[in-house]
Amino acid sequence: MVDQRLQTLARVLVHYSLELKPGDRLLIQAPAVAFPLIREVFGEAIRAGAHVLAVETLQPELSELLLREGSDEQLTFVSELERLRVEQYTARLYVWGEENTRAFAAIDPQRLALYQRARQELLSRKLEREANGEARWCGTLFPTHAYAQNAGMSLSTYEEFVFAAGMLDAPDPIAAWRQVYEEQRRIAAFLEQHDELHIVAPGTDLRLRTGGRRWINCAGKENFPDGEVFTGPLEDSLSGTICFSYPAFYEGHVVEGISLTFEGGRVVKATARSDQAFLEAMLDVDSGSRTAGEVAFGLNYNIKRFTCNTLFDEKIGGTMHLALGASLPESGGRNKSTIHWDMVNDLREGRVYADGQLCYENGRFLI
Repeated sequence: MVDQRLQTLARVLVHYSLELKPGDRLLIQAPAVAFPLIREVFGEAIRAGAHVLAVETLQPELSELLLREGSDEQLTFVSELERLRVEQYTARLYVWGEENTRAFAAIDPQRLALYQRARQELLSRKLEREANGEARWCGTLFPTHAYAQNAGMSLSTYEEFVFAAGMLDAPDPIAAWRQVYEEQRRIAAFLEQHDELHIVAPGTDLRLRTGGRRWINCAGKENFPDGEVFTGPLEDSLSGTICFSYPAFYEGHVVEGISLTFEGGRVVKATARSDQAFLEAMLDVDSGSRTAGEVAFGLNYNIKRFTCNTLFDEKIGGTMHLALGASLPESGGRNKSTIHWDMVNDLREGRVYADGQLCYENGRFLI
């Protein structure tokens, strides 16, 4: 029996997030476990008149095998097929659906860094096409036992959490997300009128500048569920220290208690309570990995708890996050890197000043 919630999610993804039109070329990248959602999206896309370019089944076990046993030559090999795929789609749906969220935990960070560096050109080209309007993309999540276990929930409870975060239980989910867009538009417009942000919270005293950059209103178009505003800070502007209150997840690693100190926009000191070696390896992946490519505020107050999944945790109402590495070009950010690592900080006991004016306190904007 088809889960009606998956049908609703497919309709939102096709008609709102990706806005598929006749003639669009859709690339679906998803693990096999997400087939129930893939089937609904495939059918909805066909009915919308789109061409499904390919359904690329992601198999983490094969990637793990390559990372563990491949030679340096094999790790750095980028096929012409990969390059061609980046140029062909006009819409891309990426579905996260891990059955083992720690699959890469035992991989040597240096080998992972080598693999990522070889694909920096591909990542930059994807971001460029999606920023200039040549292509659209959206990432969403298919609930699995692994995600539920990490969140401390049963699978059925986790499914309810996921679908509620996306407002799929609303009478008209698309109308609900359009309302979110309008509410967040005011915040983005306010922030674009200011330059310096001063973020103060337990263990955090950080200054950065965003003048001339664009604040992007994220209301279900590129992530689903969504609920944030972000920009690319001026690359040399960050100064001070930020202590992240939540564990940071990246490539199967969980790094707890991260504290970063910035000078002239670059990380000059980094400490963590766990997996310090991985943190240092990612900071040294390339010339852009010590620079912040994104600063954002989480505004989805339907997400009330930390679940060990960045897609949701970075959107928690009352948080902010910083991403080390690649900027998203639509914000005007210029940092280039193979990594984009989001780290989340709770601001429900914090304050934010915009050009010296208190604009955010106890988890909410005051405008």
